[in-house]
Amino acid sequence: MTSKVYSDDVSLAVVVVDTNPFFWASAALPFADFFAHLIHYVNSLLLLNHLNHVVVIATGVSSCTYIFDSSDASASGSADVAATFAKASRKIEEFIAQDARCTASNGSVADSNSASLLSGALSLALCYIQRVFRSGTRHPQPRILCLQGSPDGPEQYVAVMNSIFSAQRSMVPIDSCIVGAQDSAFLQQASYITSGVYLKPQELSGLFQYLAAVFATDLHSRTFLRLPKTLGVDFRASCFCHKKTIDMGYVCSVCLSIFCKYHKKCSTCGSEFNRVMPDLNSMPDQRQ
Repeated sequence: MTSKVYSDDVSLAVVVVDTNPFFWASAALPFADFFAHLIHYVNSLLLLNHLNHVVVIATGVSSCTYIFDSSDASASGSADVAATFAKASRKIEEFIAQDARCTASNGSVADSNSASLLSGALSLALCYIQRVFRSGTRHPQPRILCLQGSPDGPEQYVAVMNSIFSAQRSMVPIDSCIVGAQDSAFLQQASYITSGVYLKPQELSGLFQYLAAVFATDLHSRTFLRLPKTLGVDFRASCFCHKKTIDMGYVCSVCLSIFCKYHKKCSTCGSEFNRVMPDLNSMPDQRQ
């Protein structure tokens, strides 16, 4: 198997955008202003190097899709800011309406704590990167940037972790920019495991400055810069039985599934456990 040959200063940036309407309804930064910052960031990436490739993926409550591909824009000759903004705005409005219909048809009860489909967006991003890898012998340096505002969905834990380890194996850094009030444990782990950058801007009114200063540089140039580092990473896992984040739990010795309560039989691989284990909830808090 031949190794991949990368171009040092050419980037393939896949941007995952959170369009969850339940989050943006109460967000400090209006979605229209956020989207304007995003468009300026995308155009700045394309101006840094005419060979740079930018893809934008929108993620909602129930679905995700591609809304912008710079290779398509270049082929059609509409690479200016106004045309990019108009086309992307139209596509994202159509996606938000379609996602709302999909959520309603699924019978899901969505509220302000509803999570976006991060696992699906990461899968789309990795699939696109793999398609670019197989298109030629020389590749741009790939990376994923997640602009996340919604809270994490514990039910997506397994799928998100699978995507994170796939990105790590493919040497694709996952950068994270949190525009919501809460930190994301999923993206903290993603950026830590894949050697990406995790940032939670203090002033969202200057979002473009954060994006341009931290996330616009190519991977080769990052080795010469002092980028922000995450002070603490939340490594807590979600149980497979109730999809809740837990501090202590039971782990299957065969498939490593995690449970918040003791089960005689693993629901994932079917292994049976004959030994009776104590209830962790009744145990006193002990520091190890």
